[in-house]
Amino acid sequence: MIDVIGSNPGRPLFVLSGKHISYVMHVIGNGQLEHLYFGPQISVSGPDGLCEAHEFPPGNTSAYNEEFAAFSADDMRYEYSALGKGDLREPMLEAIYADGSSTLDPVYVSHEIIQGKPALAGLPSSCGGEGDVETLCIKLRDRNGGLMFDLFYSIFPDADVITRSILISNHDKETVMIRRALSMQVDLDADRYDLHFFTGAWAREMKRNVVPVRAGRISSGSLSGSSSNRANPFFMVSEHGATEDHGLVYGFNLVYSGNHYESVERSPFGKVRILSGILPTGFSWKLESGASFQTPEAVLTVSSDGFGGLSRRMHHFVREHIVRGVWQYRERPVLLNSWEAVYFDISESRLLRLAGVARSVGIELFVLDDGWFGKRDDDTGSLGDWTVNPKKLPNGLKSLADKITGMGMQFGIWVEPEMVSEKSELYQAHPDWAMRIPGKEHSVGRNQMFLDLGRTEVQDYIIRQMKELFSSAAISYVKWDMNRNFTDVYSAALPADQQGEQAHRYILGLYRVMEELTRAFPEILFEGCASGGNRFDLGILSYFPQIWASDNSDALARAQIQNGYSYGYPQSCMTAHVSDVPNHQTLRRTPIETRFNVAASAVLGYECNLADLSAEDRDAVRTQIALYKEWRKTLQFGDLYRGRCFDDVQALDLLDSDGGKDAEWTIVSPDGSRAVTVVLQALVRPNTHTLIVRPKGLLSDSSYRMYCRRFKIDLREFGGLVNYIAPIHVKQDGAIHNILSKFVKMETEKETHTLSGSALMHAGIHVSPAFTGSGYNDKLRFFPDFASRIYFFERVE
Repeated sequence: MIDVIGSNPGRPLFVLSGKHISYVMHVIGNGQLEHLYFGPQISVSGPDGLCEAHEFPPGNTSAYNEEFAAFSADDMRYEYSALGKGDLREPMLEAIYADGSSTLDPVYVSHEIIQGKPALAGLPSSCGGEGDVETLCIKLRDRNGGLMFDLFYSIFPDADVITRSILISNHDKETVMIRRALSMQVDLDADRYDLHFFTGAWAREMKRNVVPVRAGRISSGSLSGSSSNRANPFFMVSEHGATEDHGLVYGFNLVYSGNHYESVERSPFGKVRILSGILPTGFSWKLESGASFQTPEAVLTVSSDGFGGLSRRMHHFVREHIVRGVWQYRERPVLLNSWEAVYFDISESRLLRLAGVARSVGIELFVLDDGWFGKRDDDTGSLGDWTVNPKKLPNGLKSLADKITGMGMQFGIWVEPEMVSEKSELYQAHPDWAMRIPGKEHSVGRNQMFLDLGRTEVQDYIIRQMKELFSSAAISYVKWDMNRNFTDVYSAALPADQQGEQAHRYILGLYRVMEELTRAFPEILFEGCASGGNRFDLGILSYFPQIWASDNSDALARAQIQNGYSYGYPQSCMTAHVSDVPNHQTLRRTPIETRFNVAASAVLGYECNLADLSAEDRDAVRTQIALYKEWRKTLQFGDLYRGRCFDDVQALDLLDSDGGKDAEWTIVSPDGSRAVTVVLQALVRPNTHTLIVRPKGLLSDSSYRMYCRRFKIDLREFGGLVNYIAPIHVKQDGAIHNILSKFVKMETEKETHTLSGSALMHAGIHVSPAFTGSGYNDKLRFFPDFASRIYFFERVE
């Protein structure tokens, strides 16, 4: 809901209200827009007490002007800041007029309330109908120049989320150069805040970092050309001392897939400024007279229920207002990806053998990964040549797809349309389409170059090629990859004074391609990928409902990565695979049940050679998939609650006595009738048998039957301890040991209890004790390094 308060039409007060939040701002006497409040819902009748009183500006600051000499812009809370009028903090906007001047003074002109939400030209944005969202447009003008600014605020009351974007228009007679155009600013009163941002690299995405905001400026961002694995655009600012379930936490994100920037700055007067938008480094935009520039949309929310409350608010918003189309709430199929099974060594016979085993264990979607096209025998060539390799698939793609679908599975395919290899027919025909500086040495990544998606003819080529490919066979799924970062950013189609636009123009071109293809193929399930999580953001999720979270499928590492994503993104957007051991990224060996429990907490898939699995592991996979299908709706679309979680396994205290519970999370069905809790241990704590499971999000007054999935334990897991009960000596890993393991199977503990939701959440449940070295029977919990358990809760009448 949007309220406009005040009898003076030139100085309105605006109140944006959700179910639990309020956002308040007003126009002050000089026409500037002052931020007053953002936080839990409050009742507001006017600015009295919310706006800061000023009689004299602080020492060594500049007064705004003679008429308004009582305050300095350096000590104000603004909605839209710029350089030149005494505000020495980092601004949202920087621009240079034709005369070289850069002072900007945005002041109020008018406002408009719009039912629903306008689309953003050329950019993805959140969506919602008239009943879901209301939009406030505040029009500002530069007091001394020809720039105009439309500030859009959309409030989603049910989601308790506000989105912001700015349309900058040039009404001057001359060209204006935009040097900085951020999307969001929040100026907060003095308090003790902490900044939480997420960094990483390939195979170790989304590490949460916490930095106290005590003085100066802290910034994060990406210069890779994508939202990047180095710094995700989602970040949080919390009051110091906030916990998972208590305390004030602000959350911010950006509906954008390119270079981005976030900063938090504490001024000398204690005020905290939070900014987010396109990275200013390397950016410029030549704004001709009469032209406009649209910033990406920023997403803001706040919760007084700690990080968990903030996360669920963000999750609801992403599911309801970012993801769209037929796959928004359609259950995602369990897939098998061919990559780690065959890599580039593709043949139709190998694929069909793998598919036959996949069908027998319950796989629903078979995905053909890299290596099927051109002369693609390794990663040195053929990107851009999207025709089938006849040596690998002599009967063509359609024949293979028909055989797969004839088995009762869907068929999917891998593509990397944004790239071109120097060793390709496409590059030989159109070398100018590659994004590189003519006549200068080019730095490549993974032996490939970017196509210049800022050019319409390149976009048209990709759209045409992909439409032909997706129509050529029964393709139900597309994995869209992008495996390098920007270097030598340049476009042969742009003049020298517009080269600073190229990184953003690339992203706009990418969005046009994705928009065209997803509209043309609405039933295809598109999955984003960029060397794993190198482009995991709300921009991609506006077109593709899920993203491959990381190339690292090691269960322990993936638990940490998925935990990081969970702060800002729902599990229905993350895909995760059960892969072989030793893991291909870490060489770590983790139990197949742990690999499943972690992957099942997202959108489940498999990426291993099922044909080479032992009969026992194949049976385990079959059982896992059947169980996942039974609980899929809850696991994919339920509400996620984090329990204990770890950020860095190296920091674990291996003598800690919390029952080896390094990570715990619960996913609850929307109606609260079903829940799943996963508990994961990194390394064993010696002589520690107690484990208390505490699910969250249950209905306090309801009773639940809790049980644990049982599975078989290989006798060899106990090593030489078997000799304590064996009538003859058994050599560890010897012939007798291996034979015994085929016939003697041990089963994990049985766990069945019925308790109230309140008891489960507050007291917790003491599950079976763990093996501690002092004896073993079938009532003990076998819980070695990297072990996990998955517990199920079903409401009983």
